[in-house]
Amino acid sequence: MAATQFDAKAFNPEAFGKYVETVPQLRTNELLRSRALVGNPDIRAMFSSQTGTAFGTIPLYGLINGDTQNYDGITDIESQSSNTYTQGVIVTGRADAWTEKDFSYDITGNVDFMGNVARQVAHYWDTVNQDILLKILGGIYGTPSSPNGLEEFVTKHTFDISGLAGVNNKVGPTTLNSAIQQASGANKNGFTFAIMHSAVATNLENLRLLDYMKYTDQQNVMRDLTMATWNGRTVVVDDSMPVDGGEYTTYVFGEGAFFYENIGAKVPYEMDRNPAKNGGEDTLYSRQRKVFAPRGISFDNAGIASLSPTNAELGDANRWSLVNDSHATDKSYYDHQAIMITRIISKG
Repeated sequence: MAATQFDAKAFNPEAFGKYVETVPQLRTNELLRSRALVGNPDIRAMFSSQTGTAFGTIPLYGLINGDTQNYDGITDIESQSSNTYTQGVIVTGRADAWTEKDFSYDITGNVDFMGNVARQVAHYWDTVNQDILLKILGGIYGTPSSPNGLEEFVTKHTFDISGLAGVNNKVGPTTLNSAIQQASGANKNGFTFAIMHSAVATNLENLRLLDYMKYTDQQNVMRDLTMATWNGRTVVVDDSMPVDGGEYTTYVFGEGAFFYENIGAKVPYEMDRNPAKNGGEDTLYSRQRKVFAPRGISFDNAGIASLSPTNAELGDANRWSLVNDSHATDKSYYDHQAIMITRIISKG
């Protein structure tokens, strides 16, 4: 007898075939696990206190500067003061739930569908959170309706070779070094790793520009690891990186490019049972509240629809601005070269 369906669960009523493995997860979500994310105790304290809210500002201290003065016994010394910047950060809250019917368990020979859900929840949230990070990156690289201080950042931290002729529109031996120098000048060594689509990585492999790390096994045989380096920077491959009309975006980060804190929810996970609905069913509820804040770039929560921004609001370029000292005139901005985020746009 052909396989039939109940509640979207495939089963063979004669053989009662067992589900032995889950569908393979194709998303690797490497950006979320990278060293680009670092904790920030000020953010955690602000949102964990009794007066904590969904949005807040954290101080960023500027460098002292000014012109040195002549010390000659007759010239008064004029004092200077350092700038203090503020960065707006917001908590992003998300929730989801999954329901499984008792009858699904009965009709498939005691397959534990809820257990299958539970095994996938962590990866599910990894995917959700990486999508949030990619929306934020899309927002800070977007085109706002009015100046937001990020204009020079976007220009200098974008290395676009996609319009060049022939093979020059693909990454090559000098691409990475040129991109990070354009972004941060002498501070380019702050960039430590790149995350790219497999098409870009394959092109680098074909050019023998990826150097795969090696290890020696117990039989004293040297083998390649799956992690590589490109011009000394760690490379991770993830096909969720943006692709638009055959143009691939490779992001390059330094450690701590994003502040990250898991603020938490009162009840992050809970089960609910309804014995009457559909003959009996269980529902797993999951909630999270997290902060993802690009260092040196501020979020504006004015006019958002609720106390948690949607992905569309996070991707809105008009909500992001370069951190500044908030002066009404002659603002002093955070130095874009200190922001360890840049991107390479290529045809492969």
